[in-house]
Amino acid sequence: MSGRVLVGVKRVIDYAVKIRVKPDNSGVVTDGVKHSMNPFCEIAVEEAVKLKEKKLIKEVVAVSCGPQQAQETIRTALAMGADRGIHVEVTGKDYEALGPLQVSKILAALVKKEDAQLVILGKQAIDDDCNQTGQMTAALLDWPQGTFASEVSLEGDKVKVIREIDGGLETIKINTPAVLTADLRLNTPRYATLPNIMKAKKKKIANMKPADLGVDVTSRLEVLRVDEPPQRQAGVKVETVEDLVAKLKEAGRI
Repeated sequence: MSGRVLVGVKRVIDYAVKIRVKPDNSGVVTDGVKHSMNPFCEIAVEEAVKLKEKKLIKEVVAVSCGPQQAQETIRTALAMGADRGIHVEVTGKDYEALGPLQVSKILAALVKKEDAQLVILGKQAIDDDCNQTGQMTAALLDWPQGTFASEVSLEGDKVKVIREIDGGLETIKINTPAVLTADLRLNTPRYATLPNIMKAKKKKIANMKPADLGVDVTSRLEVLRVDEPPQRQAGVKVETVEDLVAKLKEAGRI
């Protein structure tokens, strides 16, 4: 297969940042907080770039949906080796409510517009942990899907995918065009070098809005409240098994 690959790159709160809930419990604090590319999206970009380096595909296009700052995430993908970017601008309340279904509709529309043969996404984002966008995109396109991929190899017009499942590993072979989602052990993403970061500034990023693709991003879900998980209570040390049994009885556990 030689063609175009679309890679989704999501801007999320950096994994090292301690998440804080807004005082009104309407969401989490994002203003003044460090953001970066979703780690699973980095793995997806790396896999696409590796396929291009092996001359199995011709072009890697990085796509991100969100406010102006999402272009920084696209620039990171370009510095890693993507050829060009597409920024689908979503702001305000629409961005706050943007979910997997809306993103899937945007990606499906872009696939048709760009005539892509492969879509590679991270299996999930570390902010909402939905693990739905890849599956929904495949459904909207009526394409085969290879999710939780820990190894990918192109064999003509087919893709061999080794998947991570609860019972171990599963090997499947699917036809192209297809949608793939990257698991943690698929690869180790490269660091963007300074020369490549400078080159990325000259690469093109196309700007558009969902309406340009004929996509309505109105959400069907409403977040009622966001709360921090309850604080874990301190443990108690006991001297004997009898003391442990007594404590468990006292707490109503046995």
